[in-house]
Amino acid sequence: MAPITFDKVGKVYADGTRAVDALDLEIADGEFMVLVGPSGCGKTTALRMVAGLEEITEGEIRIGETVANGLDPSRRDVAMVFQNYALYPHMSVFENIAFPLRSRRLPRAEVKTQVEKTAEILGLRELLKRKPRTLSGGQRQRVAMGRAIVRKPQAFLMDEPLSNLDAKLRVQMRAEISRLQRELGVTTIYVTHDQVEAMTMGTRIAVMRKGVLQQEGPPQLLYDEPANLFVATFIGSPGMNLFRARVASEDGRLALRIRDQRVELDGRVRAALAAHRDRDVAVGIRPEQLKAQPSDGLLRLTTRVVLSEALGAERLLHVALPADPVVTEDVIEIVQDIDAALVTDLETGRSEHHVTLVGRVATSFAPDPGATVELGFEADKLHFFDLETGAAIR
Repeated sequence: MAPITFDKVGKVYADGTRAVDALDLEIADGEFMVLVGPSGCGKTTALRMVAGLEEITEGEIRIGETVANGLDPSRRDVAMVFQNYALYPHMSVFENIAFPLRSRRLPRAEVKTQVEKTAEILGLRELLKRKPRTLSGGQRQRVAMGRAIVRKPQAFLMDEPLSNLDAKLRVQMRAEISRLQRELGVTTIYVTHDQVEAMTMGTRIAVMRKGVLQQEGPPQLLYDEPANLFVATFIGSPGMNLFRARVASEDGRLALRIRDQRVELDGRVRAALAAHRDRDVAVGIRPEQLKAQPSDGLLRLTTRVVLSEALGAERLLHVALPADPVVTEDVIEIVQDIDAALVTDLETGRSEHHVTLVGRVATSFAPDPGATVELGFEADKLHFFDLETGAAIR
């Protein structure tokens, strides 16, 4: 087991494309670090540089006390688990798991003992004689994990290992991988574009965008205190609600002006927004912070119901708020992965008459589409972002 350190690591390809830019990141011994971000953000390239499958252009990667730059992949003592499992189709499950041990010319009895022990951990004992083609996706992924575990490496490197599985199996395998990592205590770097995987599995998350680290920290910290609009939009499902508002000075006090609606601000929020007086800012609020049938003391927004989705334990209420959308490069990049039509609406201004907010409410609250409803919230649950830099205002 060993810590892994990225020290101002960069990767530039021959055509001039910069895939990773000055990455500084420390993964502690035994930690489960998730690199997350949209396609092309540099997370897989960073992982492959640790494995030695990509050359490092700038900076330094250390595995334990050893500088890995230029070190042959076979001497790095790391085990990689790929998206496509990379199993040998002509070999049995036993032979696939045993392969790295036989490559080291270990005695046959020791190989048998270690493979059977690993198979027991992964629930594969009954499958050791079968070939990969006869296994389900989840079973194949466990075999790939077994081949990595049996090596007893200093670190696991996992490149989107669950992306080929169906939704139910992904949830099951998330739990299995997390359990195994905790039991084995092996330093792990896990790459995914799925922020739900990142939130549920990682000890810490590192959010990347266009090769640049945006923010790193425990999952809850990134959810509660996103550093910028990109992280705020990327982390959370459904995503953070965003709209534009004017920081207006009225009667000597600061308030938010959202078209024809005015929202009072408490002292802490007023202090944070003082430097943005008479300017527009991006305002964000998480779906669970919007309260249906608000009680006294909550701030309120008047909205119109667009859609209601009953999910059993809760309801997702989609409402239209008369407000201007947040149209920045940060937000557009995330929305592109979700809804291309919405990007077109944002860019052409067709959505400028309203912004759709999503609230998590009780299933018992079921207004009809078109109904006018008030949603309440606490001022200190609002997030504010500078529209020019995207940085959080605190």
